[in-house]
Amino acid sequence: MSNEFLIFDHVTKRFGALTAVDDVSFSVAKGEFFSLLGPSGCGKTTLLRMLGGFERPDSGRIYLEGKDITDLPPNQRRIHTVFQNYALFPTMTIWDNIAFSLKLAKMEKGEIEEKVDDILEMIQMSEHAWKYPSQLSGGQKQRVAIARALVDRPQVLLLDEPLAALDLKLRQHMLLELDTIHDQVGITFLYVTHDQGEAMSLSDRIAVLNRGKVEQLDGPAKIYEAPASRFVASFIGDTNFLSGEIVAVDGDYCTIQCEGFPAVKAFNDRKIKVGDSVDLSVRPEKIRVTLAPPPPEKGASINVFLSTVKDIVYQGVYTKYWIESSGKRLAALKPHSRFLLDQESITWNDEVFVWWHPDDGYMVEAK
Repeated sequence: MSNEFLIFDHVTKRFGALTAVDDVSFSVAKGEFFSLLGPSGCGKTTLLRMLGGFERPDSGRIYLEGKDITDLPPNQRRIHTVFQNYALFPTMTIWDNIAFSLKLAKMEKGEIEEKVDDILEMIQMSEHAWKYPSQLSGGQKQRVAIARALVDRPQVLLLDEPLAALDLKLRQHMLLELDTIHDQVGITFLYVTHDQGEAMSLSDRIAVLNRGKVEQLDGPAKIYEAPASRFVASFIGDTNFLSGEIVAVDGDYCTIQCEGFPAVKAFNDRKIKVGDSVDLSVRPEKIRVTLAPPPPEKGASINVFLSTVKDIVYQGVYTKYWIESSGKRLAALKPHSRFLLDQESITWNDEVFVWWHPDDGYMVEAK
């Protein structure tokens, strides 16, 4: 076995005819913030439950710090879980909620007081120690739930959609707090979410799951910029797909004859051959939409063609355009880095130049 801290080794779990987790293998480093990301039913929570000891794999093994924990009951694993519904005891004060597991472990009173007071200070909740859960906001309750799970320093903290019950602004604030808490405690965090933004913001690495399998395991930037499959490209953020066939290869670049668009060039990092069918993923923020033609480019020729603006959505920090050519649509984002009212505006039905650099598209093989 490798020396990785946490290992899932060819793990499979079935529920009747449904294979929830299908021969999944990956490892997590000690102290890493690792996310399991995917749509509902992809197997991420089942993986979390198997790690916590609440489900047993039908095949495969789970190792933690070199020890096989596959058959250990939950109470013999130093693994704690934070749920989205907080699961705080309503009749206990915040202090007593956090101290609960330490009292169960029959820890000395002085040590309990020190640990609880220290973690209350870390989550900036010392002044609320003697309140009850009903007197706290959603964000405060979530901080207490995290503190209770961390107070006796587990080997792994499991977070199952912990921010799903919070509103957008509070969720964004809690993302920063979670990141800070992780940095302070240095414990391995395994985070389950269907929210791409959460995973991208927090994670050292992300495993993208689909139908019980890991489609890609990489850092956030690699997953976003270089998706391993059409599913990953479409699930992580917005993208445009141009489907077509490779009609020419010239060094590191190839030419793709696309359906509904002129031929476009792309960096051929996958070394796909002439005649192969591909899907080219181009993120909306990579595409420029201008009334004037683009300036001359050095190196590989940019992709540029005329198109028509069919829809516009103003979002404050950017405007999103849908442009159409031969019945096919592309989405493009224009960031507002300058004062917008001083610029010539693009409006509905304008004929515009659409352009991007060949390096800014990423090819996935068509299925």
